Order: sequence, then structure tokens, then C-alpha cells
Amino acid sequence: MHLVKAALLCCMMFLVGCNSWIYRIDIPQGNYVEQKQVDKLRVAMTREQVLFILGSPVASNAFDNQKWHYIYLLKRNKTKGQRLELVIHFEQDIISDISGDFDKHEDFDIPLQQ
Repeated sequence: MHLVKAALLCCMMFLVGCNSWIYRIDIPQGNYVEQKQVDKLRVAMTREQVLFILGSPVASNAFDNQKWHYIYLLKRNKTKGQRLELVIHFEQDIISDISGDFDKHEDFDIPLQQ
């Protein structure tokens, strides 16, 4: 009986060790945004211009349409993963500010049309 228990315990330990052999794919979700895209944004841009540069936001609030959220999640094999967020703030349908995990371009506060 002890031999059966020992064999069963060895098999269970072997199977637990095999867990690291299983390949898990990376799972990207949301909007992938790069800094070079954010660098194209300027204050006073319209919503249509933002859509052209970044695409549709992954989340927007139906009750407060003054913010668009671009969120990107990448879950890697057995790691915490990566999360990036960019929030576009609008006032009267033009960009007033941006916030999140990206840097503002040095020319962000200079509108394109002067």
C-alpha cells in the first residue's frame, strides 16, 4: 500500500512539474498605442482627427463623453503583463488635454491651425 502511495505521489509531482512545459500564448487586448502616435496629438484637434490618428477608443462613458480611454493590456505567459492607458480629454468636441502613461509632445499646447 505504501508503494502505491509513493508511486502516486511521484506521478503527481511529475505532472505538477510539467505545468511549465505548457505553452501559453500572449493575449493582447484593447488599443495598441505608441508614443509616436501620441506625439501627433495637439490641443484643439477634433474628435475626427483623433480617430484618424489613434482609431476608436476601447472605452468611453455614455454619460460623460468628454473623455476617451485608450487602454492596452498584454498578458504574457505566467507574468503580470503590461498595461498602458491614454486618456483624451475633450471640451466642446476638441482636445483640451491628455493624460496617462504617455508623455505629452513638447508642441502639444500649440494648435496645428494657426
